[in-house]
Amino acid sequence: MQRIKGYHAHIYFDASTLEQARTLCEDAAKLFPLRMGRVHQRPVGPHPDWSCQLAFEPEYIGVVLPWLALHRNGLVVFLHPDTGDDLKDHTDYAIWMGAMRELDLSNF
Repeated sequence: MQRIKGYHAHIYFDASTLEQARTLCEDAAKLFPLRMGRVHQRPVGPHPDWSCQLAFEPEYIGVVLPWLALHRNGLVVFLHPDTGDDLKDHTDYAIWMGAMRELDLSNF
């Protein structure tokens, strides 16, 4: 079994849900020991939508994942482990909350 070094939850949003996403990410950062990334108002990396990343240690998946499921309020959340295999992390190992989106996997 591959070792999971951590998790990334990417919160997707657009202009109409920007403040909702920012609030969700800031609330998560207050409640859990995680790192909130920048609120990107453009697609970044493989992500097709605007997004904000929440990065956390493996031991918090049992509290962060259900909290996001209950509080995402319609926002799409793309969650994946960090195993060191970026392609598998973003495909085979991915967890989607809401509508799946097509990622740009060309850099993997």
